[in-house]
Amino acid sequence: MRVTKLTVAALAVVAGLSLTACQNEDIAADPEPATSAPAANGDAGQEQGKEQDQEGGTVAGTGSNEDGKTDTCRTDELDVTATDATIDGDTDGTVAVTFTNGGGRDCALSGYAGVDLKTGAGSLSAERTGEEAPSVVLKDGEKVSFAVVYPVNDSGGSGVRVTGLVVTPPDETKSVTLDWPGAASLPVTDGSGTPVKVGPIGSAGQGG
Repeated sequence: MRVTKLTVAALAVVAGLSLTACQNEDIAADPEPATSAPAANGDAGQEQGKEQDQEGGTVAGTGSNEDGKTDTCRTDELDVTATDATIDGDTDGTVAVTFTNGGGRDCALSGYAGVDLKTGAGSLSAERTGEEAPSVVLKDGEKVSFAVVYPVNDSGGSGVRVTGLVVTPPDETKSVTLDWPGAASLPVTDGSGTPVKVGPIGSAGQGG
């Protein structure tokens, strides 16, 4: 009987050890998965953020509105200058007015600028030549010019003294006043009309 009891006890011990070993093997074969999902999600979020930044940069870098058209140049975005462009031998004098885009974006100019000469006899508005007026898109730093043509005072008299030039960009109401770079005076007219003509945007050349 003693031998039998010892044998049963021994079998019980062996069975317990076998069960423990099996459990350990199961644990080793099926470890807990690594918690890498949050890191992967973080990378995906960063990539998505980069894509959004790139898309936003593309939109911000243009001067187009929602319709895909380039916005009009505003007076405050333009550097306006005027130079004497009269060619020797011409019967009329010419002043070239130049718009340079300094607004940091593409913008468009089309049609005619408003031009008024300040004279000793009051303000004198230039009349449009009637030429075709194309639309011009200026990138940042680019420029475009137009011509102001006026009669040269060769009468020998003092004429009408010109004291300044007032320029209003197309589709704008804000003007810029410049020094007049042309001849000092205009001939006296009979009052039947303005002797000063203004050409469309681009009529005096365009450059970058």
